Amino acid sequence: MDTKPTILVVDDEEANLRVFTAFLESEGYNVVVARDGKEGIEQVHKHDPDVILLDVMMPKMNGYETAKYLKNNEETKIIPIVMVTALNEAKDRVKAIEAGTDDFLSKPVDYAEFHARVRSLVKIKAYNVHMRDYQKELEFEVAKRTEQLNKAVRQVKAASLETIFGLTHASEYKDVDTGAHILRMSHYSAEIARKMGYNDKVVESLLYAAPMHDIGKIGIPDKVLLKPGKLDPAEWNVMKQHTTIGAKILDDAITGFAKLGRMVAMNHHEKWDGTGYPNGIAGTDIPTLARIISVADVFDALMSRRPYKEPFSLEKSLSIIEEDSGKHFDPEVVDAFFSVTDEILKIKDTYKDDEASKYIEITSQL
Repeated sequence: MDTKPTILVVDDEEANLRVFTAFLESEGYNVVVARDGKEGIEQVHKHDPDVILLDVMMPKMNGYETAKYLKNNEETKIIPIVMVTALNEAKDRVKAIEAGTDDFLSKPVDYAEFHARVRSLVKIKAYNVHMRDYQKELEFEVAKRTEQLNKAVRQVKAASLETIFGLTHASEYKDVDTGAHILRMSHYSAEIARKMGYNDKVVESLLYAAPMHDIGKIGIPDKVLLKPGKLDPAEWNVMKQHTTIGAKILDDAITGFAKLGRMVAMNHHEKWDGTGYPNGIAGTDIPTLARIISVADVFDALMSRRPYKEPFSLEKSLSIIEEDSGKHFDPEVVDAFFSVTDEILKIKDTYKDDEASKYIEITSQL
């Protein structure tokens, strides 16, 4: 493999081309020639020279234009350019510098100085190539490490979410009819929040937190939780405690989505008109994300079989949500819910009660 540096000489005078070629070849360089700026650019792309010797006054494209083009091109800007010309006034040097040239020699050249300049610029090109390749390697390594980190984060998120669903499903496990309820209402909540303008980070947090809304049911006795008929007042008071039990379970939460889970566990049964539980707060005093989960939770409950009822039709379920806007539910949340009904129904079809094992697929939304 030829390792000799390559010098491109661009000059429209044949005599100059012959002289420069003879001298440079005698000093151990490969020489490529061009007779105008356009041809010079073609030779640069073809040979990737180590140094370009560039005349000023040439046809088609002069030296200033050629230098400017090469220095503005990402692939060729690292190649040192020496302007070699009979023009030697200060303004000519300034113009050459403005065009991006790295050095300037006046004709007739002193060949000792000429060789010293060329030899120095060859080293500069080699350094520039090294730095460019190093930068590319560094960028590649950063991208590789970043992807590894992102993959690790995704794995941690998936593992965390799997654990969350495992824990929350424990509260549902005694009730075979609840099936994939936590999956559906979590996705419903995310779609509503997205429609209401929340950013991806908030939507993701809600997707993690929503499954914890009923975690307190694990503390409710089976005779109350699974009673096939209407609860009496005493039993109803016991059932309502699942909100405070859930909040208590998550009292020591550290992560953001677990803290959010505590909030929704406590507040998802509060009502817009203040008649909900456990604290009877109303309107905007109810955290917005809890208001979102409330609509999602109730809609899925209406559409699902429970120990005390058969599933309602879609028409009846939607009618109940609409009628309770401004009473049970925040009207703004209800409006957002009806705006994403198509998405809601797709989610319902995706997470069916007999396919609850699909819960891991929720991570594909992150």
